[in-house]
Amino acid sequence: MTQRKLLEALHVYRSPLHRSRGLVVAGPVRVPCALGRAGVRRADAKREGDGATPAGRYRPLRAFYRPDRGRRPAAALPMRPLAPDDGWCDDVAHRSYNRAVKRPFAGGHERMWRDDGLYDVVVEIDHNARPRVRGRGSAIFIHMAKPGAGGRGLAPTEGCVALPPGRLRTLLERIGPRTRIVIH
Repeated sequence: MTQRKLLEALHVYRSPLHRSRGLVVAGPVRVPCALGRAGVRRADAKREGDGATPAGRYRPLRAFYRPDRGRRPAAALPMRPLAPDDGWCDDVAHRSYNRAVKRPFAGGHERMWRDDGLYDVVVEIDHNARPRVRGRGSAIFIHMAKPGAGGRGLAPTEGCVALPPGRLRTLLERIGPRTRIVIH
């Protein structure tokens, strides 16, 4: 991997015309993105299941990838291959809320090993990580986008930021532990 300068900041701006679309600005690079179906909401107003992307300043914690769907992405973040039994707890009543879990899992959770390709590459950000507040939102990631209906645009997310697959892999090379992710 060619050494590239890591980004100090990656900015996510919501579109003034469509609440679930936005633009990622990473230095000179501009990439369209999908946002939560409910648009962007203040982080302190974010609630589990509301479909909103939380506004705020975050750090990337680590990244995951599906080893059966491509090579390990070049990254300055800690990388972990996903396995079929990986999940993420979204159960506000469970002590593992907003944490990675192994399936089968008794509490409510999301599968990380997905058939639709959204989590083939995924970046965990520190939204609601320390301290974790139950009900303030879980599994807020930067992940792969899927095309919108009719192939137009990008489909809304449940609260994450989603990028076209090739663009996410390229940006991942420039995101390090000190990169700020600012969602406006």
